[in-house]
Amino acid sequence: MPTPHWPKASTVELDDWGAGANPIAGSPRASGKVLFQHADGSSECGLWSCTPGTRHITFAVDEFCHFLSGRGSYIHENGEAIPVEAGTLVFFPAGWTGTSEITETLTKAFMCR
Repeated sequence: MPTPHWPKASTVELDDWGAGANPIAGSPRASGKVLFQHADGSSECGLWSCTPGTRHITFAVDEFCHFLSGRGSYIHENGEAIPVEAGTLVFFPAGWTGTSEITETLTKAFMCR
């Protein structure tokens, strides 16, 4: 099997994933593309983008994120604020719960397990 790769993330066409779940403010809308998924469903990677807005979120599985563009913050329910922008790396463990505040359309590469 050839090694999955994408020379330029900016050229990957994202699919419309619809309105962001659990909105608090604004009308966040997500798009993305699953680039690879293990046959047994144990892990996947891809690209995700979301327009500005605020929503309540919970990560169901471990997720590593490399933010490629945009700006925003993730605020854990305990008050810890994680500002994100191009170049930021964040690992969200399964069960992480809080708020996503996107101020400039945010795009990330992700790996879930």
